[in-house]
Amino acid sequence: MHIAKILDSQKISFSFEFFPPKDLGGAERLFRTIRDLIPLKPSYVSVTYGAGGSTRELTHDLVLRIREETSLTVVSHLTCVGSNQAEILEILRRYHDRGIRNIMALRGDPPAGQACFETCPGGFAHASELVAFIKHNFPDFGIGVAGYPEGHPETPNRLKEMDFLKEKVDAGADYICTQLFFDNRDFYDFRERCILAHIHVPVIAGIMPITSLKGMKRMAELAACTRFPARLLKAVYRAQDDRHVENVGIHWATEQVRDLIDNDIQGIHFYTLNQSSATLKIYDALGVTDSLQLSR
Repeated sequence: MHIAKILDSQKISFSFEFFPPKDLGGAERLFRTIRDLIPLKPSYVSVTYGAGGSTRELTHDLVLRIREETSLTVVSHLTCVGSNQAEILEILRRYHDRGIRNIMALRGDPPAGQACFETCPGGFAHASELVAFIKHNFPDFGIGVAGYPEGHPETPNRLKEMDFLKEKVDAGADYICTQLFFDNRDFYDFRERCILAHIHVPVIAGIMPITSLKGMKRMAELAACTRFPARLLKAVYRAQDDRHVENVGIHWATEQVRDLIDNDIQGIHFYTLNQSSATLKIYDALGVTDSLQLSR
């Protein structure tokens, strides 16, 4: 189903993100996770690329398997990294031929060892160019783009940041999915700035529960602008072990989601880290059995 139709038909969308496994064993474990989450009837699921597009083929394989072996609507990530226009066009044709109609269009992070993004010869320098290319060649695709409530690490000018986001929307993006955040005030401020910038597509909130101290430190490395509120850090540091850290993280994420729902959020996107436990516990605490309960 086209992403715009999904977002328009549900009062609040709930979606899950996975990353492609590295081997056959990982693939089977991931599919067990996906099966655990299917009863929640997510609005859609998405599949990421690795840094620098390193898992491109694994992403394509997983997207097609979800499409063919489940009833889920699947969104594939697609980046500008390491691909020229002809290669991206071939990827899009392959998806179109297999019934995939939704893409998350990103510039992408540079490969390991490369200090900054470099445009591939014959490729795209910005996500807005990728969005426009997709819309021109496959106007029936639904397209999502990324938003940064706490600011993009490469764009310290917050006014320019919104200009760049508007370029992606004007190029044809149907919705914005934010990076993870831990203070809802950052999201509400971002949503208001979108309105001021005349951006009127749905804004989906990205939520990732902390499940371990090591995982939290990893988040800080990967998402350079992520702000951890002092109250959250105090609770994490009080925890005696990772089991208690996970309890803290799930409680914090649950309260974030509860507050977002109370403030007319259009959608919530769970970064699952390929695990079902935290997401299932959040759903249970909220009393939400599936997103179809919240249809318009």
